Amino acid sequence: MAILLGFDTGGTYTDAVIYDEDKGVLGSAKSLTTKADLSIGLGKALSQLPIDIVNEARLVSVSTTLATNAMVEAHATPAALIMIGQDERALGRAGLGELVGDGPVAFVTGGHSGTGKENAPLDEDAIRAAVEKHSGYVQAFAVAGYFSVRNPSHENRARDIIREMSGLPVTCSHELTSSLDAPRRALTTLINARLIPLLQGLILSVQGLMDERSIKAPLMVVRGDGSLIAAQSALERPVETILSGPAASVIGASHLSGCDGGVVSDMGGTTTDVVLFDGGRPTISADGAMVGGWRTMVAAVNVRTYGLGGDSEVRLSTDGHANLLLGPRRVVPLSLLVEQHPETLEILQNQRERPVTTAMDGKFAILLRDMSLEPGPDGRPPNKTTVNIIERLRQGPAPLHQLTVFGMGEKVLERLVNEGRAVLSGFTPSDASHVLGLQSNWNAKGAELGATLFVRRLFDLGFYETAQDAEEFARLVFERAIVESAKTVSGAVLAEHYGVEPEPKSILNRFLTEDAVSDKTSPDTASEALAFSLSLNRPLLAIGAPAATYYGGANGAAKRLNADLVPLPHADVANAVGAVVGSVTGDATALITEPESGVFRVHTDAGVQDFGNLKDADSHAEITTLDLAKTRAIERGASETDTSINREEIIVDVGGGSTVFVESKLIATARGRPDLSAA
Repeated sequence: MAILLGFDTGGTYTDAVIYDEDKGVLGSAKSLTTKADLSIGLGKALSQLPIDIVNEARLVSVSTTLATNAMVEAHATPAALIMIGQDERALGRAGLGELVGDGPVAFVTGGHSGTGKENAPLDEDAIRAAVEKHSGYVQAFAVAGYFSVRNPSHENRARDIIREMSGLPVTCSHELTSSLDAPRRALTTLINARLIPLLQGLILSVQGLMDERSIKAPLMVVRGDGSLIAAQSALERPVETILSGPAASVIGASHLSGCDGGVVSDMGGTTTDVVLFDGGRPTISADGAMVGGWRTMVAAVNVRTYGLGGDSEVRLSTDGHANLLLGPRRVVPLSLLVEQHPETLEILQNQRERPVTTAMDGKFAILLRDMSLEPGPDGRPPNKTTVNIIERLRQGPAPLHQLTVFGMGEKVLERLVNEGRAVLSGFTPSDASHVLGLQSNWNAKGAELGATLFVRRLFDLGFYETAQDAEEFARLVFERAIVESAKTVSGAVLAEHYGVEPEPKSILNRFLTEDAVSDKTSPDTASEALAFSLSLNRPLLAIGAPAATYYGGANGAAKRLNADLVPLPHADVANAVGAVVGSVTGDATALITEPESGVFRVHTDAGVQDFGNLKDADSHAEITTLDLAKTRAIERGASETDTSINREEIIVDVGGGSTVFVESKLIATARGRPDLSAA
């Protein structure tokens, strides 16, 4: 059988797996993700695999959390939104205005009615003016027309004009979803446009490695529903790769464990994704993927994503108590910082020796993506503080106190972090694990100094009883990571299986999440009048690099949940396995309406067509959607496909044996394994 090569690029690690369809995993490797140049991390992971087998690969497939992390951490490339037939009021719905922020948006006359009729002619001059105004500093365009799912002609024309004038990528809303709700469709389209450059960097990096090693094989990407899609198609619809990593984790974990159902908790460096699954596949969200606070219209795995990982920032609560909080921001662990930049160890030592501590001790900033200091498209150069900070970071990691001395330095640095140009470094659960001897792959001395500085800061704030030394502080952080890990699982099951979303500050939430999974051997729990515990009655599959550290053991997160923790081989690279064992799908939707008595209108991506009776309309809709679904599956990289169709009809009983047709929706699906004939 065929040899398959799988990658998973996460916020912290890049995994690689070489897989034989008969024998399973032949080899696996991990490397740190290098966001400034993804090909470096990918290449390091690939170089650890047996090269003779790698060269035989007949399929290369990638899953990634880059899109998910970009949404969670609010990092995105600039894109312009063109709204056709809508006005500013649309920004007040579905969170669209919050997503747009101060980014460019243009409102253009045009759009259609619910029956597909043109409301007003498309104002092409307004589109040209918007392109001229914004194309100099955006990297993509998003086009969202009113009722474009009923008639996409205005969106298609706008796309042609933008491409002709700018040459930039353009996303049309009708290409992503057939659902109504124009503002949410516009939100999904804008997210897609902002993610195109990000996914392009990943695909080009993998393709470059394949070319270097003369690997002649199809390149595919995991979609958010767990299916595979050809890389070129993914470039046009990168929003479909949101939740790619969690979807691949379920496919991989189910395949490796042999479990048909259970709960997968995928813990990485940046996030923890919890998914319930049945029949070997993740459940799909009927309302669309929810990521980073935004409800999209993308059919994707029904996942709960939490800003909790091995590299989550350890910080103090702001309520005047010494409560430790984790995340949601990912920072570079101090142990990793010192491993990669040994000169920072002396800085940490000097901070420890100072008689007075500051809130910035044990914190650094690192340049992630360099930026030009020349004037931008608007003719204005970066401000002086930005120039000073960038020039300092070009010399290497800088302690925060060196950057905040510049005017507005904290705000400028925060902006650079949010734009993905810089990243912070500080104490993390990974550092705590190094201090406790549970992890040894990076520099433990850097972690110990970071913990010592944190303890000194606690003393200065008057919290003398919290921790006396670095080891005691590390145990507190480690315990908090275990509790939060257990809470992510219990919270996801409560929400997805029972529909229970306790208020964050309620007593009930404290009992069901915090108290139920806390360390029962701790003296702090002895004074409680009631003791709560939870039992997870589904198999628990914990995967990802840090999972074994926080979920396993005699007092890990699985034990706190009284859960059956399923041992599975290659759990740390399950996502990469899921990237190669999935199938390719294509789907298409048709809607049949009756805009006037005796006229049955079929709306598909192929266009709008009227029929004199429902039978002919249904027959046309079925043939068209099945053909579109099969075509799309093949375009996405499938070989032979199996097709199916599902109907959702709304027919109202008006009494007396009479019924009234309202509408009918046909959803066609084609599924098949990747086509390896070209390899």
